[in-house]
Amino acid sequence: MRLLSLICIMILLITADCCAARSIEGVVRAVYDGDTILLNTPEESRLKVRLYGIDAPETAKPDKPGQPFGEDAKRALTGKVMGRRVSAEIIDIDPYQRVVAVVRCAGRDINREMVVEGMAWAYRHYLRGPYASEYIGAETRARARRAGLWRDSNPLPPWEFRQALKGGNRHGKRHR
Repeated sequence: MRLLSLICIMILLITADCCAARSIEGVVRAVYDGDTILLNTPEESRLKVRLYGIDAPETAKPDKPGQPFGEDAKRALTGKVMGRRVSAEIIDIDPYQRVVAVVRCAGRDINREMVVEGMAWAYRHYLRGPYASEYIGAETRARARRAGLWRDSNPLPPWEFRQALKGGNRHGKRHR
């Protein structure tokens, strides 16, 4: 079922003209962390959706430590979308077979809200087009207000945390 859903979405992306965004609607059935949800579509497909352009602190897994504010980010996202009907503006399919999308709930850009509240970084490495300046500006304002994770004096970005874990540094500390 999931493979069929991914194939359908990929066909939509391939056949879309270059300027038209494709959206899918559904109800959020699970929140995995501060930037990934499970969407149940009207066709009863279940799609794992990664929020585009943001990266939230990592949550603890049975075999990996989490980051400060990881659970806070997950709770914030859960409060915004769990059990609610959302639309997902599909931007891409990532290497993990997740739909990468801008998620909207009641017209609100949930990805942006997570950055505004200091629950995620603007993920500059992947940001493109109109969302780049919007999300980066939201992060700059969150930093200035010391919102959420910006209360820490030097929070470790999730991409550096993941890299440190791969490199054998189990605590996710920066190498200076």
